[in-house]
Amino acid sequence: MDLSVQRRNYGGDNQSWLGSARGTNEARSITLDVSTFTKATHYPDGQLKSGLPLAKAAAGGKFVLFTGDDGTKLAGFLLTPVQAPADPTTPVGGALLDDARVIAANLPVTVSALAQGTAPARFIFA
Repeated sequence: MDLSVQRRNYGGDNQSWLGSARGTNEARSITLDVSTFTKATHYPDGQLKSGLPLAKAAAGGKFVLFTGDDGTKLAGFLLTPVQAPADPTTPVGGALLDDARVIAANLPVTVSALAQGTAPARFIFA
């Protein structure tokens, strides 16, 4: 894991998927397995987008892209953008929003109503 201090300027992030500030001050630190994300879809500009749905991997304790296809449950959403490493096998840190009001139509990827049903009760989908 790269823990070196670096300075980067980010473009504006679209957080229109947040329905309120609920939970944003209590996001928890996690480690992301970037190899589960697709560059062209999830980080075309080199940054993992905020609002990406996440699940806890069955092994290793890292968080992966939630697809709803592999039996995992929706754990939360990436709160802020994260710089993707050049090598996707390098784990990176991120902030998991696990209690929120979410505007599903504004998420960067589609999370079906069925998949939303796997989320903890702390989520309100609008």
